[in-house]
Amino acid sequence: MKIRLDSVAKTFDTFRAVRGVSLEVASGELVALLGPSGSGKTTILRMIAGLEFADRGAIYFGDQDATAIPVRERGVGFVFQHYALFPHMTVGENIAFGMKVSKVKRSKGEIAARVDELLKLVRLDGLGNRFPTQISGGQRQRVALARALAVDPKVLLLDEPFGALDAAVRRDLRQWLREIQEQLGITTLFVTHDQEEALDLADRVVILNEGQIVQEGSSQDVTRRPNSAFVTRFLGDTNHLQAAVAGEQTMLGGAAIAAPGVRDGAADLYVRPADLQWTHDTNGIPATVTRVIDRPDSRRVLAKLDSGEPVELDVSPETNVARGDRGYLHIQRANIFAA
Repeated sequence: MKIRLDSVAKTFDTFRAVRGVSLEVASGELVALLGPSGSGKTTILRMIAGLEFADRGAIYFGDQDATAIPVRERGVGFVFQHYALFPHMTVGENIAFGMKVSKVKRSKGEIAARVDELLKLVRLDGLGNRFPTQISGGQRQRVALARALAVDPKVLLLDEPFGALDAAVRRDLRQWLREIQEQLGITTLFVTHDQEEALDLADRVVILNEGQIVQEGSSQDVTRRPNSAFVTRFLGDTNHLQAAVAGEQTMLGGAAIAAPGVRDGAADLYVRPADLQWTHDTNGIPATVTRVIDRPDSRRVLAKLDSGEPVELDVSPETNVARGDRGYLHIQRANIFAA
């Protein structure tokens, strides 16, 4: 089922949560909505589900205008961060609940068979008679997904589904969710604050800020070709240096750095720690090491340029470098934007 948002907007009191968002999600695609708190991610999800109604614009499911369709008639499965399971019902009863209250009538045998099928799908065979308090957080989230899938939704919406779980469980569930989504071929929108989660899971990442889409594309597009200083800063660690562009290049500590398409004048240069190389080649940017931080698989070096600006870079664990060392930095990749 294809989803299309056409200039959708939503205001709460005086706060404009969503400002004219247009977005198309292809049938079977998994799209992650990523952005800081208050950027409009959850509001967009709730409008697609019918839990909130747009002030302006339209929402289409396929060719059908679904903007005003009540939530129970939209055919949407919704999974929340905090499970929202009924504590007095067993796992099997929680999964069956949506089928029992659905307008599509099913026999007890059909419901029981569907519950068994879904328990196998989410790898919880044999746990149907347990209560939510008798299973782990990761298992409860699997039950929540099974319940959402029980009514055969056209669209699956996930709002921070792994936010309440620890990091190791989240990593396991990410891979598992992707496998199930591909197996079912269901159109899925996924809201998260976790950048790694979005980049790992999604076919396409949509980055929002202040209720607007600021960039969308594959993980490679948004990480390797950010279109603004905001996206660059938002996606992971980055060093921010002041620069001046002339003739589509900038000079930094004696090193020339290409700045294609950037107008002459003051500019902001962003370079990620992994894109800086420590060397003794005098053609680089002179710097002094102020601290070395050792990690299991790398070393993080904190240094200061001769201009006084601090930078951080990642080097291999075998790199021989210590506080007070003088050396040079080579910029392997940078993003430059007019100030």
